[in-house]
Amino acid sequence: MALGPMVGVGALSLIARAIGARRPEEADGVYRQTLLLSLALSMIVLAGGYLLAGPAMAALAADDATHQQATLYLYGFIPALALMFPTGAMAAALRAAGVVRQPMFVQTAAVLINIILAPVLIAGWGTGVPLGVFGAGLASSLAGLAGLIAFALMFDRVQTLIRQPFRLDRLDLGLSRRIIGIGLPSAGEFALMFLTGLVVYGVIARFGPDAQAGYGVGSRVMQAIFLPAMAIAFAVAPVAGQNFGAGQAARVRETVTKAALFSSILMLSLLAFCQISPHALVAPFSNDPAVIDVAAHFLRIISLNFLPSALIFTASGTFQALGDTRPALIGSASRLITFAGPAIWLSGQPWARLDHVWMLSAASVVLHAAIVLWLLRGQLRKKLSGLAAPVSVASASA
Repeated sequence: MALGPMVGVGALSLIARAIGARRPEEADGVYRQTLLLSLALSMIVLAGGYLLAGPAMAALAADDATHQQATLYLYGFIPALALMFPTGAMAAALRAAGVVRQPMFVQTAAVLINIILAPVLIAGWGTGVPLGVFGAGLASSLAGLAGLIAFALMFDRVQTLIRQPFRLDRLDLGLSRRIIGIGLPSAGEFALMFLTGLVVYGVIARFGPDAQAGYGVGSRVMQAIFLPAMAIAFAVAPVAGQNFGAGQAARVRETVTKAALFSSILMLSLLAFCQISPHALVAPFSNDPAVIDVAAHFLRIISLNFLPSALIFTASGTFQALGDTRPALIGSASRLITFAGPAIWLSGQPWARLDHVWMLSAASVVLHAAIVLWLLRGQLRKKLSGLAAPVSVASASA
């Protein structure tokens, strides 16, 4: 999943700025290169995923049963990861063009398809052939395929700048390097999130499979809670990017300020709910009291970083709009120092409890937010100073 932003973020940034500068041919060219890169990554993920799923889960799981079940799940889920790349290329182009509502409907429909298929494939409802956790992964893959088809069918209908979503051009190494150059730090950011997750699973393995299962439930619920703030952050990149391409510095600043305000208000309200009744959020996803307690306790502590996380999301969208995602990578890398190292040390202490891991994680996110906001201030000052509207070809010739 870390590879997705490597092309998606670069494409969104370049396409949005090309649209703002009224250069549709450039926007189309960026999209075609993004599609080529996405299809290549799909093949890599399919091959690498099936080769490495088993060994990777063996290194992480707390026991053999968890290893076997996790591997089966990935065998069903890997096609969904491969489908993510061409779908992400189309989604990036649509977001850059300001088309958000229709992709959201498609993605919501894909989630609903996943929800409907999951019990059918997991428990064999109506088929009499239960597939267990493999069915859970397969449900996601089939839903991803439905989403890709829907994106392809609607692509030409919701915008007019880029036509024929699957038409390929020849490889342009220079343009591909530009796309990857902007997106690579975002890929690194996701990779660091992956490494941080590995550290968490490794550290809490000593507390048993209930702790790992509880963290799995709690982290998924947390991701769902983050969706409103992430939705606002997703809007920052195309809106600020188009205004940046059009030379409208004041509008870029206004976009960032309002997005930070709206997402902060949302996350503060969700923080209050997690403090009052975290069990209500996690109870539907497990019938094991021990797992539910771990997940609820995780949410109560980790919700303290909801507000910093909202600001991090907003800053990340702004960095994408400005075409320099390195500051976001620097912020994420700080967690290797403030969380990963101390957590590994903490795991070797006989007095350590799960609460200590969650509190350490929350504190590291606060520091992450402080670093990112400081870097954002510098980027806005540097990129927007003297920004002017681009001169069109017609104006120049006149």
